[in-house]
Amino acid sequence: MNARPMIKLVVLISRFGLAALFLFTAGAKLWILKRFAGNVAELLSSAAINYERWKWPATIAVIAAEIIAAVCLIVPRTVRLGAVLAALMLIGFSAFALYYVYILHGEPLECGCFGGIIGSQLGLKTALRNLGLLVPAIIVFFGAQGKAASVSEARP
Repeated sequence: MNARPMIKLVVLISRFGLAALFLFTAGAKLWILKRFAGNVAELLSSAAINYERWKWPATIAVIAAEIIAAVCLIVPRTVRLGAVLAALMLIGFSAFALYYVYILHGEPLECGCFGGIIGSQLGLKTALRNLGLLVPAIIVFFGAQGKAASVSEARP
């Protein structure tokens, strides 16, 4: 039995699953935009960052980055870039969650990662969930490489 079709299927599921996740989370954040911006402001304030100045730019940057990563994962030519963006965001969100709880000793805070649809507080669970989502990002990054190579080899 040839494993290649199974690998392609796993890559596709990982690719479109991550894209759907990022589109869902961006949409959920847009749904509760003011509340999410308030959460961002609280996080910025706890990190001694001028939250009044940076609340909206940070809020928009997070949502835009999620949408950009999702679009990159959907468009065949940018799949690997989408996987890298997804991985960087997941690592960054995990690092900040751990920094907030263990370094800053922040109060439990609903991060608004999934809007108001799924409750998720910053902390170890959030970090582990995000780091677990690195697995599909890695699968997409390395799985898409073979596809890109076969497409480029076919061209004259």
